Amino acid sequence: MQEISERRGSVQSIDRAVAILRCFDARTHELGISDLARATGLSTSTVHRLLLAMQENGLVRQTAHRRYAIGPLVAQLAHSGGIPASLRDAAMPVLRMLRDDTGETAAVHELLPSGQRVVLDQVESHHQLRRTYTEFGLPVTLPQGAPGKALLAFLPWERQQEVLAGHLEQVLPQTITDPVVLAAQFAEIRERGFALSMAERTPGIRSVAAPVFDHSGQVAGCLSVSGPEMRMPVERMEEFGMRIVAAAWSVSELLGATPAARDRSTALAGSR
Repeated sequence: MQEISERRGSVQSIDRAVAILRCFDARTHELGISDLARATGLSTSTVHRLLLAMQENGLVRQTAHRRYAIGPLVAQLAHSGGIPASLRDAAMPVLRMLRDDTGETAAVHELLPSGQRVVLDQVESHHQLRRTYTEFGLPVTLPQGAPGKALLAFLPWERQQEVLAGHLEQVLPQTITDPVVLAAQFAEIRERGFALSMAERTPGIRSVAAPVFDHSGQVAGCLSVSGPEMRMPVERMEEFGMRIVAAAWSVSELLGATPAARDRSTALAGSR
């Protein structure tokens, strides 16, 4: 019983230390003990005790006037290479798992400042007949394909309206160019978390994609799984969708995303 009690106490201390670390952000570099106590709901004596231990381990450092800031260990870990520095770095191990899990080609796409997207990398299916990306680094117009729709659906509502009001290229007969239909799809994508493409951009290829968010909660890219129509019935695509949503969120967390920040951005994407 004593061992269980000690273990629970240790876990509680970790939880409380994490709560303290979460109080620091880009706008709040330094905080005093009273500030941290109010923000976490902990007593000042508990916060003080935790800060001493965290300071000894480099998680926080003391600044002027008994205030505290993020410590050197956090920066060292961030720059050591142990924490992925880019969307591609964060996504590649997850893509391999997605490929093995689904049997189809998995890829990571990045949203460009121009409002277009590019394919960063892929992990190809082992099937002889498979989806293979060849246009790495070449800009692709939104909202073409599942990756494009997954990105555009989570951009601010004004940006969505701007794209829908512009020229929507008919790449293939299945390409959706009706802005009303696309707007309805975007709402559904935000609701369930993933987008579908029924050979809307590449002949004979269906794809499923889910967004990846960065530390600010903004959509930064997406993960996709693609394969030949013959192996991608709707039921299988929807099953893949939930797996891709979970995989994409694991990448988002590596990039520093939080559920609260993601939800704020998603709400703005659906605001009118």
